[in-house]
Amino acid sequence: MKDMNWLLYSTGSGRLPTPQPSSAASMFLRSKTKTRSSSLNHRFDFLSTFSASPLRAAAFSSSSSSSSSSSTQRSASRRRSAAASTGTRVACSLLKAEDSVNDDETCELVSGFEVSVDGEGVDGTINAYLFKAVKNNNGIGMLLLSDIFGFEDSSTREFAYRIACSGYNVLLPDLFRGDPWTRDRPKIDFEKWIANQEAQRVAKDIAACAKWMVDEFAAAGISNKLGLIGFCYGGGKVIEVLAQDQGAYFGIGVSFYGTRMDDTSVASNVKVPVLFITGDNDPLCRVSVVESIEKTIGRGSRVVSFKGRGHGFAHRPQSFEEDEDAEKAFTLMRNWLHDGLLANANAG
Repeated sequence: MKDMNWLLYSTGSGRLPTPQPSSAASMFLRSKTKTRSSSLNHRFDFLSTFSASPLRAAAFSSSSSSSSSSSTQRSASRRRSAAASTGTRVACSLLKAEDSVNDDETCELVSGFEVSVDGEGVDGTINAYLFKAVKNNNGIGMLLLSDIFGFEDSSTREFAYRIACSGYNVLLPDLFRGDPWTRDRPKIDFEKWIANQEAQRVAKDIAACAKWMVDEFAAAGISNKLGLIGFCYGGGKVIEVLAQDQGAYFGIGVSFYGTRMDDTSVASNVKVPVLFITGDNDPLCRVSVVESIEKTIGRGSRVVSFKGRGHGFAHRPQSFEEDEDAEKAFTLMRNWLHDGLLANANAG
């Protein structure tokens, strides 16, 4: 039996964090607004109207519709709540790297949509959430791969809409097809559960989601490369996906404390730079392994290790000190995406 302490999301103490209640924003993201994309006849319903098609609306209009929305003031802490607005909008803060920026003055709107993704070779459809910046949309897509707790987890969804606040369009797919790991399951069952998440099926689902985003942007006349971000389980998948993609769809990657990355040879096929963010007290993501992968990839890749931090600190901070480092990690990621994707898109 493998040592199961790696399963614990902790700061090194072996504690599972207290489950966070769903915020109003999380409830909003469970909206019944749905769109579908057909790979057979290119029915880009997602882009056709504002209510069901946020990417095209964002690409050609910098103003939102006249429907009302309720704003919230978000503090520097990530443990903040967001107020749900009417229809399909939430308010959140746009994180700035400069210390002098007043967070309360940088609030931007984000629209959220449930989407169903079809793809060639994919069994059935893949459920996902799409988060789209309304006012400051930069026309760039991000695919966010979740940890083992899945795409409906409140911490992961909050992180997704914070990325959208920086101007991006973030797709968060259900990697586990309705069967994420839950904290009430016996840890002894984990290996059986993870084995049921068949690697080839997950890879096909991720590829289908990437193609779906590229096709939707192409229908709106946008041809920018996508970014790929992942936490934990998803952070490990970042390397596998980029190795398979070889620069076709993705232009950059960010891996937060990726797990199960012991086969460093896969990294030799990665053709884009990757930012690795981890803690030096994380038994699931050893700094030595990450550094080896970074050297193999090259291409300007970078490793940032936070002293004393354990697994999950960037999107599940468990203390004030971790919260501060989580904000630093977010800013590092945001600047990495800006320099590697947005600056290149603007230059083109």
